[in-house]
Amino acid sequence: MLQRMPRLIRNTLVSVRDLAATAGPFVLIALLLLAGAYVLLDPAPPKRVVLATGAEQSDYAEFGKRYAVELKRYGIEVVQKPTHGSSENRRALRDPAQIVELAFVRGGSSDAVRAADEEKSGVPLVSLGSLYLEPVWLFYRSDAAKRLNREATLTQLAELRGWRVNVGARGSGVTGLMAKLLHANGIERASLKESRLEQTPAVVALLAGGIDALVMTAAPESLMVQMLLQTPGVKLFEFAQAEAYARRLPFLSTAVLPRGVVDLARNLPAHDLPLVATTTTLVARAGTHPALLQLFVQAAQKIHGGTGWIARAGQFPSPQNTELPLAKEAERYYRNGPPLLQHYLPFWLANLIDRMWVVLVSIIAVLIPLARVLPPLYEFRIRSRVFRWYRQLREIEDALRTNKASPVELLVEVNKLDTKAQHITVPLSYADELYSLRSHIQLVRELLSSAIKALP
Repeated sequence: MLQRMPRLIRNTLVSVRDLAATAGPFVLIALLLLAGAYVLLDPAPPKRVVLATGAEQSDYAEFGKRYAVELKRYGIEVVQKPTHGSSENRRALRDPAQIVELAFVRGGSSDAVRAADEEKSGVPLVSLGSLYLEPVWLFYRSDAAKRLNREATLTQLAELRGWRVNVGARGSGVTGLMAKLLHANGIERASLKESRLEQTPAVVALLAGGIDALVMTAAPESLMVQMLLQTPGVKLFEFAQAEAYARRLPFLSTAVLPRGVVDLARNLPAHDLPLVATTTTLVARAGTHPALLQLFVQAAQKIHGGTGWIARAGQFPSPQNTELPLAKEAERYYRNGPPLLQHYLPFWLANLIDRMWVVLVSIIAVLIPLARVLPPLYEFRIRSRVFRWYRQLREIEDALRTNKASPVELLVEVNKLDTKAQHITVPLSYADELYSLRSHIQLVRELLSSAIKALP
């Protein structure tokens, strides 16, 4: 079929074929380098990630569902692991035996000594930034406060002595936080009748009179918080010394529940309520895939970036108020925003270029010197197709000069050589080499013809 093609097309195909044969090893080296870089850098994120959240119907669980929806758009499955809360989440991240890559962790939820021991023996952690404020909600029954004053109002934490107080379930982090608040007020925990109920049973016990007060940390939009704020006979403790708490306990910040934000028509609350709040952060293991961290930070912006009862629009997520070092991917996002390529390319392609561009530049820098040898190699390959016949032509000429063979026999060899030369195909840019060979063959043929005529 190749022989039937027009000669011009055939010559062009041969040129492409020779170019491919010449550049083949070069391309193979480039592909091997790219494949090695891809395996080494592993730019594609895993398709499955485990996120430790919290108890069912908690803020952490609800936010976990929203993260799962966001990352599903990129083909990543977020498996939510229910826990008792922040402290258990931190321990799960530190424990190499547990398959947990990310978790919600509340500031001040872990004892300092215990956290230091975990850091020495466990997996190092990084923060993706603070997500939102979780006020410390201390709800109490007004009939229990009637023993204190006529207004039935709890004014100081020291007045909790002898009260039945639910300080949060084990592993929730609320217990450790409340212990720090009591210690700051010089109150022994033994002076309280503590219980460790889950959030929902604790609310039921408070409404039924089984306990006098409960402590919880949750976003203001929490259904439990909103319900208690509107329940008759249940009051919210006002942290009149909020600024002092924030100064003494660095993981706390001041917050204000604005007047009327709960119910404008009924003017609930009737005045601004000062509160103290912890900051919930998104924490990851230090070895978590960088692209995965990038996606979670971008999802945090969509989920927590709006306005709320306490937070202003754009206040969160934030690199501030984190107790752990900020991950490089998060720091890059807070400084520059999403990568530029993600505005124009699909995530997988933008991420691939973003992760590998340094390596790609390095590979190109290595391959450019090697590429310089391709033109000489290509030229040698084409010319050798012609030059290799010069050896046989010279042997015929030498045989004529030394009388090693008769001119008649040598003329037969020259004719065979000419026939082969007629079937040699080269690119048009090298046609002069082929015509030079055929003219030299003709020159030797004339010498042989003269020698034959001179025979006796």
